Amino acid sequence: MNDILTQFENASALQLSVIILAMGLVWFLPFLLALVFNRRQAKLIAIACVPAGLSVVAWSALMVWSVTGKAAEKYLPKRVKAKLEAGG
Repeated sequence: MNDILTQFENASALQLSVIILAMGLVWFLPFLLALVFNRRQAKLIAIACVPAGLSVVAWSALMVWSVTGKAAEKYLPKRVKAKLEAGG
């Protein structure tokens, strides 16, 4: 652990910026995927990303949620689709 802390202490500002940017991209990867696959619920996924980044299980669940949006709607029965589109 001390070795890792020493490496962070000796890192330049550019290296730390790249590390923080990479961590942010991974942390919010479910949101970025939701923009493509599950646009309707992207806001909820973005909000859920904040605490979910601390848990591998929750983050993994968000990954599944973010990529199954359109696929789930594609395989719904027609009567359920009609209800969703009607807002009920």
